[in-house]
Amino acid sequence: MSYITVIGAGSWGTTLACLLSDKGYDVTLWAFEKDLVEEINQTRINGIYLPDVTIPDNLKVTNNIEEALKKARYVVNAVPTQYTRLVFKEAAACLNNEAVIISVSKGIERGTLLTVSSILKEMTRHPVTVLSGPSFAKEVIKKLPTAVTLATGDINTGIALQEIFNTQYFRVYTHDDIIGAEMGGALKNVMAIAAGIAESLGLGNNARASLITRGLIEMTRLAVAIGARERTFSGLSGIGDLVLTCTSPLSRNYTVGMKLGQGLKLKEILGLTKSVAEGVATAESAYALSQKYSIEMPIIEQVYKILYEDKDPSLAVKDLMERSLKSEFYG
Repeated sequence: MSYITVIGAGSWGTTLACLLSDKGYDVTLWAFEKDLVEEINQTRINGIYLPDVTIPDNLKVTNNIEEALKKARYVVNAVPTQYTRLVFKEAAACLNNEAVIISVSKGIERGTLLTVSSILKEMTRHPVTVLSGPSFAKEVIKKLPTAVTLATGDINTGIALQEIFNTQYFRVYTHDDIIGAEMGGALKNVMAIAAGIAESLGLGNNARASLITRGLIEMTRLAVAIGARERTFSGLSGIGDLVLTCTSPLSRNYTVGMKLGQGLKLKEILGLTKSVAEGVATAESAYALSQKYSIEMPIIEQVYKILYEDKDPSLAVKDLMERSLKSEFYG
């Protein structure tokens, strides 16, 4: 069986490592935090991110990046987007020549405005695939039915990875639009913040439905401008992931939005949890991309202003609703 290493022991990385271990693969989970590695090895519990889950005995856990990667045929990157470059400065030199990387992080890097696959390709020169879709870790770890998409540029790699990840409860579809899958996974996090704000303000179900629909338009518009295909956004990594994160408090980004709507400031919110809400940084990157490509993205713009210009959420809603009238479909 293939050696597989998962880089990043957050809730999603740990969940995927458990899924693969349960299938009988030789899996190593790498964590940055030495104390977390010690805790898991001693108790078989990830107390920070999945405290109610018992880690399989056959799952190896280490803080040594070279040890984790030296035999790995497949490397799953579950490091938060803004830390991926830092981790792979060391990890890149430890990859074996045959390694294929599977990116499961959802975001856009600040400054460079790159997706995670682009960061990984730039740093490693290894082939990168993307696993994305509506998949809360807390539900996957309970083996509740989930469907995701695996985007890859090589059909044979896609088929092999589809078999590796697929289970009776975790159904994997293949696709070939890597940029589209990544942009869907990244931008939906910003929309989830907006949805949380709307819920906290008591704006109702009509507003949520409008937000999801118009949010999908914005996501598609930007992604297509940088090379994605429009139809990707009608799939699991587009509308599927968007609906999930915009309708449930299990979403960290939705929860951030809820707290913003309640009047908390961003710094206060980020200090309340160790988990990373990718949409906070991605809002800044997405807004920068919209300016770079001259793409109209009013929801993204208002979320950016709430997060980084301290705009009042109620005023942001007012400004969205009072924009100039236009046709629903244009351009």
